[in-house]
Amino acid sequence: MAVMTQKLPVLVTGGAGYIGSHAVLALADAGWPVAVIDNLVTGFRWAVPEGVPFYEGDIADEALLARIFTEQGTRAVMHFAGSVVVPESVSDPLKYYHNNTAKTRALIAAAVRAGVPHFIFSSTAATYGIPEISPVREDTPQRPINPYGMSKLMSEFMLRDTAAAHPINFCALRYFNVAGADPRARTGQSTAGATHLIKVAVEAALGKRERVDVFGTDFDTPDGTGVRDYIHVSDLADAHLLALEQLIAAPGESLTMNCGYGRGYSVLEVLDAVDRVTNRTIVRMLGPRRAGDPDSLISDNARIKATLPWVPKFADLDTIVNHALAWERKLSEIRGNG
Repeated sequence: MAVMTQKLPVLVTGGAGYIGSHAVLALADAGWPVAVIDNLVTGFRWAVPEGVPFYEGDIADEALLARIFTEQGTRAVMHFAGSVVVPESVSDPLKYYHNNTAKTRALIAAAVRAGVPHFIFSSTAATYGIPEISPVREDTPQRPINPYGMSKLMSEFMLRDTAAAHPINFCALRYFNVAGADPRARTGQSTAGATHLIKVAVEAALGKRERVDVFGTDFDTPDGTGVRDYIHVSDLADAHLLALEQLIAAPGESLTMNCGYGRGYSVLEVLDAVDRVTNRTIVRMLGPRRAGDPDSLISDNARIKATLPWVPKFADLDTIVNHALAWERKLSEIRGNG
């Protein structure tokens, strides 16, 4: 179990993005010294809290990284920077191998050179591809079906091999479907044209989209639509802090863990929840399934619960939707003022 540890300086890559900005808030709220590097291609400068040192730049810039590590006394990296749109990875694979794999290699190399001993990596359930069994355990064969999943799996391999050769340990957290927003509406999913179902659904509920497309009604699930494990982004951020504490407490050990609740909801169940929370009815357009979509993708989260004192605070679909909705309303104000 993780124990109380010294709060070491942390560099968060992609800290102006969706998940990264929540990790920055969690670190800052808990009193960790934290700094951010982000190239602002998909991130937002306003998503980084006041008082947090911010560097606009690229994680492939090893000279900049060396300067940040020195200036901040960095002892741990939380790595969120990267590209995350699965269909785009299929149409532009080289972008994903560049942004997610080659740049991660540069970041790891800079961390090793600077003697940074701890590394938390934002991985994904997409590394499993279409698993034969659900819930999915960490030892389930990893057979990615798209360049996004493969680019993340290659980064896991690099970390494993680097930790075997150098004095650095790592934790790879394989996310399932991340959703929701900071309960205090300080940050949230802000990317225009985002493809996350709950984000899309609350946009539709607020009149920002005409409808929600439902891709596939013939899956082997109770209502025929795909089932996914939705995890609140703030619970996910907490998991990163606890994982970091564990890496510091056991410097010779590395970790690989699923991040999910172990409970799935179908597309229609999610849309019903948004209707319920907003007291409106979203227009649903039923269509054919997309290539490569599994029927069900649910995490087996026994390992993370056995390894860390992780107790999710927001494991409730309506709560996740409420927080996403509150953020979407605030985002309209931010953009209106911008």
